[in-house]
Amino acid sequence: MDAMRLVEISAFGGPRVLRETRGPLPVPQAGEVLVRVAYAGVNRPDVAQRQGVYPPPPGASPVPGLEIAGQVVATGPGCARWRVGDAVCALVAGGGYAEYATAPEAQCLPLPRGLSVCEAAALPETAFTVWSNVFERGALARGELLLVHGGTSGIGTLAIQLAKARGARVIATAGSEDKCAACRELGADLAVNYRETDFVTAVKEFSAGRGADVILDMVGGDYTQRNIRAAAEQGRIVQIAFLQGSKAELDLMPLMLKRLVLTGSTLRARSLDFKAALARAVEQNVWPLVESGRVRPRVARVFGLAEAGAAHALMESSAHIGKIVLRID
Repeated sequence: MDAMRLVEISAFGGPRVLRETRGPLPVPQAGEVLVRVAYAGVNRPDVAQRQGVYPPPPGASPVPGLEIAGQVVATGPGCARWRVGDAVCALVAGGGYAEYATAPEAQCLPLPRGLSVCEAAALPETAFTVWSNVFERGALARGELLLVHGGTSGIGTLAIQLAKARGARVIATAGSEDKCAACRELGADLAVNYRETDFVTAVKEFSAGRGADVILDMVGGDYTQRNIRAAAEQGRIVQIAFLQGSKAELDLMPLMLKRLVLTGSTLRARSLDFKAALARAVEQNVWPLVESGRVRPRVARVFGLAEAGAAHALMESSAHIGKIVLRID
């Protein structure tokens, strides 16, 4: 076989610009493996790439898709851990919406025991993001209070479970009573319907006026000032997206008085060494919780490869709870 099915972005725009086509199989380079992809996760950065505002980093595949699960079918020079036939899931910088994708060997992880291949495909990008931002940058500790916005997103559903499994308390925001109920089912101590209740007031009431120690935000815009108000003294606010815009007008006085840390990060363009170290941390700290059943990815819906546009439309509607996944085979 010298060609494979894949999804291309035929032009920047709405979900309909995603088109199934055929292209050459990628060739694994030194330190890479070639994976026959069974399932690929769908994420907000894929939508941003389709819209033309989040280009792949230099050298990455232009095919969208940042997380995959499947079987190793070839290895490049220097690969030591994985062999042909191994089942893996992996974080990739692009190329996931295809029958085959290359992945750095160090960014591949074994399928967690007890999970289906579909569920495993919903983990890498989300687990890497949550671990890096909530527990490394945000330094969430046992007994502290986490506020996570977008509690029913893929990121949110995993953040709630991981924080609870590691002994933290969690407040999640969501846009409907059904979504708030889902957050509570996942372990959130409090779920706030942001359409009806001010989350700053809810956080202050829940914490007896203290505020949240760590805030994970994907909204941006005017949420930034409100996060500062909702944060506890020496709190950490971690920005990972900005659905309401990347610009905000801020009063810095409360940030100074409460000695807050306002930080953020992206993952896709980080170095291979950084991602390799993060993969080791995820395998050591997250995988045991997944295999024990205390943490489990929640898959909202599975689409076929040719239905990538419909998958993106659902993502943009925010009507789902959990992860959206593409079935490749």
